[in-house]
Amino acid sequence: MDPLSAPARSWLFVPATRHERFAKAAASGADRIILDLEDAVAPAEKRAACQALLGATLPDAVPVYLRVNGHGTEWFEEDLAVAARLRLAGILLPKADTGEHVARASSALPSSHTVVPIVETAVGLWNALDVARAPRVERLAFGAVDFELDTGMKDDGEVLAHARSQVAIASRVAGVAPPIDSVTLAIDDAGAITGDAARGRRFGFAGKLCIHPRQVEPVNRAFRPSDADLEWARGLLAALAARPPEDNAAFSYRGTMVDRPVLQRARAILAQAGGDRA
Repeated sequence: MDPLSAPARSWLFVPATRHERFAKAAASGADRIILDLEDAVAPAEKRAACQALLGATLPDAVPVYLRVNGHGTEWFEEDLAVAARLRLAGILLPKADTGEHVARASSALPSSHTVVPIVETAVGLWNALDVARAPRVERLAFGAVDFELDTGMKDDGEVLAHARSQVAIASRVAGVAPPIDSVTLAIDDAGAITGDAARGRRFGFAGKLCIHPRQVEPVNRAFRPSDADLEWARGLLAALAARPPEDNAAFSYRGTMVDRPVLQRARAILAQAGGDRA
């Protein structure tokens, strides 16, 4: 599956050591699955967990990614070597502070694998455009929890508005897919999850990282276009299809002018709703 053609609302982490959970995660309604070798695996178990993935059955119903350990750790090279042998959509690269970090990772992977760098430090945010422009970057992810630890800031209200804006703007300037927002640590607080997802959408994010299957449905719902938006987009593109193919001029639809940016918005709305499983 082409990662850029699939919805990218909910990205569900599952410990790389829990092979029995892989299929359950794929059946949760999440748009993407992330096998986690970083935070979910204790240091003493990382090498064995990494090698054990070579014998694991990976889901094929949704794109699967591997969160490797970061550049500069003792596990980085081995994680990349194993990732290169797995049937993955790509990897998540934690603490991607520079474009060089991303380039090193991408050079070790086959051309079919993309890289999703996680911006989660002050240095990474400062270099977000350099990171986004690195080879084979699919999109950026924002790691607010580690960003809090690194900066002493608190992800409360709009405190990290500047950081989220910078990640979204860097993504747009670099021409990569819209970014993915950080996790919500509250597993059962649907209001908090929905509110955080709605905030991410306002900042131009395409989806959100999830730490539990119960977070998937509210995240998918928050990032799904409204029924009114879908009706408008379908009607607009139907009106476009009814026009002569050689007529490329702007036209009026429901009293408003339609030009290229408006058509792009309509197509983006339908793409966001495509393949809805939740």
